[in-house]
Amino acid sequence: MSISPSRRDFIKLSTTAAVVGVASLGISGTASAGDLPRITPLKIPTPAGTFDAVAAGPRHGRKVLLLHGFPEFGIEWEHQLRALAAAGYRAVAPDQRGYSPGVRPTGIENYQLDHPVRDVRAIADSLGWHSFDLVGHDWGAAVAWIAAAKYARRVRSLTAVSVPHLGAFAEALRTDPAQQKASKYMNDFRAPTPIPENTILASGPPKIPGASPEKCAEYFRRLSEPGALTAVLNWYRANDFTGYEQRVTVPTLFIASTKDPMVAPSGVAATKNWVTGPYRLENLAGIGHTIPEEAAETTSALLLAHLDSVCS
Repeated sequence: MSISPSRRDFIKLSTTAAVVGVASLGISGTASAGDLPRITPLKIPTPAGTFDAVAAGPRHGRKVLLLHGFPEFGIEWEHQLRALAAAGYRAVAPDQRGYSPGVRPTGIENYQLDHPVRDVRAIADSLGWHSFDLVGHDWGAAVAWIAAAKYARRVRSLTAVSVPHLGAFAEALRTDPAQQKASKYMNDFRAPTPIPENTILASGPPKIPGASPEKCAEYFRRLSEPGALTAVLNWYRANDFTGYEQRVTVPTLFIASTKDPMVAPSGVAATKNWVTGPYRLENLAGIGHTIPEEAAETTSALLLAHLDSVCS
């Protein structure tokens, strides 16, 4: 979905990827340092296939599902997973469709947004979660906006990061030259395979503000697996963001940023028109697109405050 300057670097960089494992990021069966809550790998079987995920917090805790963006994976939410776990929540961040090797269907049509929206429900069903709080960044936010509207009886609250409600975003794409300019990169990503894939894989790991070189290398390593990058780019090829005009009724926090080069202010401002439930906008000054990593502590604090404001 939306792409920061770091995502442009993903195309331009010429560094060599370091092959690192999840354990080297401090995500394993043991805590990485001191008394930090541990983050553990998880497999989530669904009718679509088995999703890889990372999880933290007590199993009996209030449930939170976090959806990542591009080019990140579930480990994008490392800081938030630990913060949620420390506060007693059970937090799970799956690698979405195409990112998980076990859910990597061929065919562009399999990445139209209705599919990952249904994945949200399937993942919750597999986890045994009747009710849960939903969080999403970038493409994950696009999915989360739709899922929160569609599954309002199950989604307790929504926290969307960076990307506006798709009704507002689609309108900005139609009418706002600033958003049209900001989204031109999508045309490059939508080119037929293997045009963008070859360019990206030749460029090396991205530089993502707030993410360590080891984590960026891990993102790149996973996207370099056979078929992975084509599946991920099929999200761009399959979607034009229209057709999702259902308003959100659940309590919603939208975390945006003033230096996001891929999201124009018009869509951010208009998002309030697409939420009928309690709504709060936090527009972080001086922050770019990759908010969960660039402003990790602020994101975690805002998320926890929002969850605390919503009756469990």
